Amino acid sequence: MNFINLINFVVQMSIIDKYNKRVDKVNSLVCVGLDSDWEKIPDTYKKLPFPQFEFNKFIIDETQEYVAAFKPNSAFYEARGDQGIRELKMTMEYLQEKYPDILTINDAKRGDIGNTNQGYVDFILDWLGFDALTVSPYLGEESLQPFLQRADKGIIVLCRTSNPGSGEIQNLLVERKPLWHIIAERVKNKWNKNNNCLLVVGATYPEEIKVIRDLMGDMTLLMPGIGNQGGDVELAVKAGLNSQGKGLIINSSRAIIFSENPREEARKLRDEVNKFR
Repeated sequence: MNFINLINFVVQMSIIDKYNKRVDKVNSLVCVGLDSDWEKIPDTYKKLPFPQFEFNKFIIDETQEYVAAFKPNSAFYEARGDQGIRELKMTMEYLQEKYPDILTINDAKRGDIGNTNQGYVDFILDWLGFDALTVSPYLGEESLQPFLQRADKGIIVLCRTSNPGSGEIQNLLVERKPLWHIIAERVKNKWNKNNNCLLVVGATYPEEIKVIRDLMGDMTLLMPGIGNQGGDVELAVKAGLNSQGKGLIINSSRAIIFSENPREEARKLRDEVNKFR
């Protein structure tokens, strides 16, 4: 490993270490998705000047004791134009000020040609200040270079997503392997030169989680699909844990943030996951 790659490795490990240290601190692999859908936010917040931010602030303060990451989905903020973007920025500033040890993920699923992706890097990773973001692999490594070269950030590549229709594309056979398997191999063998890649692997496919874990070693996986999407916690956790009993960022969004007691739902998920660690 040359000097530059060694420096990149050390820098990147700070992001993974940030997550792992938080995992140890609160004994949790839980990520709360701040999918603050305007239609579902309680009316009491809609009367405030910054309703999405105030709702997020409430959720963050209620659940932070039990979580290792927060993951806003950009779509719910972009839908409100400049006001929504402003409130996403306010949410990030609040997290950075009050809970700087918690990993932040922007679920944006970006993927375009290289110079367009550079704009996403500037906006999401630098201006908004997220630790990590989700990206689409389907334009290839060359297009992803603006993301991949950011050794100081986590680049989370879509692999086997949790939605029911994902198999239409992701199960297509390429060289006798499903496409999701090919994507995982490319990330491991070619794209992860800066040790800054993670994969999105849905909790709804535990058998495939096990295949991906065996293939990827200890790489951290972002795991949606718990909660309203019906992923089985026991099967997903047992299939996905790495050799350190970590390696998973287990996300739940609606089932926590729109519940009657978000704090209790976050605690319950934390404790349920931990039963199988």
